[in-house]
Amino acid sequence: MEPNKELLLSEATIQKVSKMLKVLSDPTRITILYLLDGGELNVGAIAEQLNMEQSAVSHQLKTLKSARLVKSRREGKNIIYSQIDEHIYKILEQVIQHAQE
Repeated sequence: MEPNKELLLSEATIQKVSKMLKVLSDPTRITILYLLDGGELNVGAIAEQLNMEQSAVSHQLKTLKSARLVKSRREGKNIIYSQIDEHIYKILEQVIQHAQE
């Protein structure tokens, strides 16, 4: 039986999904996304919550931003980060619930 090519995903879609799952596989990035689900935060607030250096948090935020999972805006001298798309947070919430069962 030959596979139905209409049901197969495009290579581009598969690559995007794979990249997103790789980004989500890091515990620090999962925690940052979880924190941002509660509202906007700057790097200092995230670093304080995670008990991490701001430079390490900035590196993780850069990765999340390049994967289009968070967005930023400037407010004076601060850069404020927030969720970019609620889809990823719904997925994250479902995975967290599944892990807690």
